[in-house]
Amino acid sequence: MAMLRLFRYALALFALVVLPLLYSSLALADGALLGVWKLNGFTVESVETKERRYPFGQNPKGYVVITADRLITVLTGEGRKPPGTDEDRISAFKTLIAYSGQYRIEENRLTTKVDTAWNESWTGTDQVRIFRLEGDKLFIETLPAVSVTAPELGIARGILEFERTK
Repeated sequence: MAMLRLFRYALALFALVVLPLLYSSLALADGALLGVWKLNGFTVESVETKERRYPFGQNPKGYVVITADRLITVLTGEGRKPPGTDEDRISAFKTLIAYSGQYRIEENRLTTKVDTAWNESWTGTDQVRIFRLEGDKLFIETLPAVSVTAPELGIARGILEFERTK
């Protein structure tokens, strides 16, 4: 009986820990992450209150392009218009996220070493994201921090959903 219980614990540990690690490592090895991913949704959620905001609107636009050695991200808010005034340019800047760099995958973490960004304070930094693949859907979450798009939420996480383009 004790041996059976030990076997069940070992099997559960394998299923909960080892298989997800293998899957995320294989995601890069088998090319599952490679391609062009279209943004379907972008939400910022307070870690403490679970309050959600849509800083780029309900229908944001954007893509993540993942090649064998580079990640390029461009996200914009819905309803953006060409800026005509300094105020318009400030608003346009606040509804944009764009960066690029080489990346690495460790377990379910996607880390981009940013070499170009819309916000120079990101250049030279490591941007760490948690990812999950479900068929042709890619889910990416930021690590908890003060959001650049919704700082009023305090410590928050960005939740992005992408779909592979055909």
